[in-house]
Amino acid sequence: MNTKKGFLKAFLQNLLSKKTPDEILETTKNSKLKKTLNAFDLIMLGIGAVIGTGIFTIIGIAMVGEQNAPGAGPAVVISMIIAMFACLFSALCYAEFASMIPAAGSAYTYTYVTMGEFMAWIIGWILMLEYAISNITVACSWTGYFMELLKGFSHILPAWLCNPPVWLINDYRTAVSVYQNMGLDPAVEIPKLFNVIPICINVPAILLVLIITLLLIQGIKESTKAATMLVFVKMFVIFLFIFAGAFYVAPENWTPFAPNGLTGILSGAFLIFFAYVGVDAVSSAAEETKDPQKNLPIGLIGTLIVCTICYVGTALVLSGMVPVDKINVLAPITAAMNSVGLNKIGGLIAVGAIAGLTSVLLVYQLGTTRILYAMARDNFFPNSFKKIHKKHGTPHVVTWAAGAIVIIGALFMDLNISAELCNFGTFTNFMIICIAVLILRKTDPKRKRPFKVPFVPLFPILGILLCGGIMIHGFLTLGISAVLFPVWILLGVGIYFAYGYKRHREVEKQQ
Repeated sequence: MNTKKGFLKAFLQNLLSKKTPDEILETTKNSKLKKTLNAFDLIMLGIGAVIGTGIFTIIGIAMVGEQNAPGAGPAVVISMIIAMFACLFSALCYAEFASMIPAAGSAYTYTYVTMGEFMAWIIGWILMLEYAISNITVACSWTGYFMELLKGFSHILPAWLCNPPVWLINDYRTAVSVYQNMGLDPAVEIPKLFNVIPICINVPAILLVLIITLLLIQGIKESTKAATMLVFVKMFVIFLFIFAGAFYVAPENWTPFAPNGLTGILSGAFLIFFAYVGVDAVSSAAEETKDPQKNLPIGLIGTLIVCTICYVGTALVLSGMVPVDKINVLAPITAAMNSVGLNKIGGLIAVGAIAGLTSVLLVYQLGTTRILYAMARDNFFPNSFKKIHKKHGTPHVVTWAAGAIVIIGALFMDLNISAELCNFGTFTNFMIICIAVLILRKTDPKRKRPFKVPFVPLFPILGILLCGGIMIHGFLTLGISAVLFPVWILLGVGIYFAYGYKRHREVEKQQ
């Protein structure tokens, strides 16, 4: 009996075992990751991640609505402000942790410090869902815009390139839907391996992921330079849309302002929140930041301010240019320009959308690799995941692994479900970060904090309530994704006890 009690006590102690901030900082001293990023780089990474799918695609869905979520209409501006505040309170909490513990791992690392090993694993597992699944959504959305751009050069390029078979540019679920809308039988049109397994390969998305994986291996500074160039392209396009489109705004399109009331506004906030995953991505680069105590808070808050201005301005102009019932949910901004005869600007916006989605994928892949690297460094994954490239100073093995996850997922994941799952993960992590700040303020109040969240505990509590409220709304209104998210967490629990927990203990014994 005493043996059983002793085992149970040791088991619970392991689950709740924490790392101190000093232990994590000591680990980073031996890190081979190169510290090259400044505040400007971090803001570029943040904008690169936040402004993309949300502003070029999801904004239309948030306004019009979808099967389980009524649209916000022109009141999507309020949806964005709600999402922004929910993110703001969490971003302040991220800034406090990132300046205090500038280490790779983001929310995973901060949870390890405050809530222990088991909760850290769960948050790391959710972060993998958040990044990897969102990458699948972005990569497949990128293909849509890319193919539309190629069609504009159909008089120059060969027909097979501009109009390839549907099964070569879509995942299986999307391909089936497209063929059905065309009045064709998917079972006949989609080829089969061994006459049994249907073959659908999103070739453009796979090639893009491979290119980005190779770029990330080259180095964090090189990746940031690429992201910065892409950010300038899409920012130019967005401000061009705002200033050119403002002349075509008809105030009557803003009525009714909120056609579906509070329900539509909250649904819009839930969908738009997909874009704010990028805030976490900024903190994931903490270990590669120069003077992180100063630069990380600037990067996080600067990202949020710039992106919110862009989102609100775009929403006001888009909803004023086009009646809600005529918004093109697949390419809302491009279609709005074309509807008023500004086709050349519409073409530029398509280029901006491709640049925007590429930068999002780049930064999300960066976040995925740094989360996996941090968890591998804590001995939850194979040692190969900890390897750093001798020349480039990047975790190359885990970067290839992250790329493979996205490529495999792009073959079968449903895009809408992917975005919704990502949102559930983001809300969970943002709430955990707010809770973690409250915990560490109590357990380690004297620790030096280069940046401090103001008005504690009010701001963290507001962050918890806003994120939690929108998340609950999602659980009540959405279907499959609301079920799959708890399933994903249970799967993570199973993997932790079957592999992660055992491996961590085995490595501890060897040390």
